[in-house]
Amino acid sequence: MLTSFLIALGVSIVVIQVMVFSTTIYLHRGVTHRAVTFHPLAAWMFRLAIWLTTGIVPREWVAVHRKHHAHTEEDGDPHSPILLGFWKVQLGNVFYYIREARDPSTVATYAKDMAKSDIWDRIAFNYGGAGMLIGTALLCLTLGLGWGLFAAAFAGFMYVFVLSSSINGLCHYFGYKNFDNTAGNFRSVALLTGGEGLHNNHHGRPRAAKFSVRKSEIDPAWPVIRTMELLRLAKVAKATA
Repeated sequence: MLTSFLIALGVSIVVIQVMVFSTTIYLHRGVTHRAVTFHPLAAWMFRLAIWLTTGIVPREWVAVHRKHHAHTEEDGDPHSPILLGFWKVQLGNVFYYIREARDPSTVATYAKDMAKSDIWDRIAFNYGGAGMLIGTALLCLTLGLGWGLFAAAFAGFMYVFVLSSSINGLCHYFGYKNFDNTAGNFRSVALLTGGEGLHNNHHGRPRAAKFSVRKSEIDPAWPVIRTMELLRLAKVAKATA
């Protein structure tokens, strides 16, 4: 029992890391802000990982995040804790995201460059729910039904209600600042979110691929991006500005 639990917990932690790094490297720094471009194979692997683990449709995530940058902490921001209240966003960020992602005008306005679907979008990646079901089924086949459901549920809970919510809630309400904007930095959150907790830095330099600016700040995704660049799987457009 204990061994099975530890194995399932370990697998879940691995899944969480796949979710986190796929989100920050591909969805956020790459597709949304164009700070990194990817070899087609690397881009496809990221898309597959996002589909299986998060169910996110990339164009929707990109549109919501770009709208957030266009209207940060003002009318139109999809998930501002300053406007909506800290606990509403910290605990309910996912519901604000879903509401905005389902608005056709948001996607049409803020993700025009992603309007064209390829064959993988049409047969798979546009159907986020199917991706999550297949990902969960793979965990159940690997770990058994009970432990597979546990691993999927734990990973999903941590990603949705702890990590993502902390970026849009905690990091837009508290934290230290290097730049003059409404977001804050949390080194501890950055370690858990692939660098996303350095949110003040990101809002200060949204086109930068590297989120850390001080020697004391750690951006876990940056060494991964640099390694991908060395392997010619990615190319950094702007590292720091």
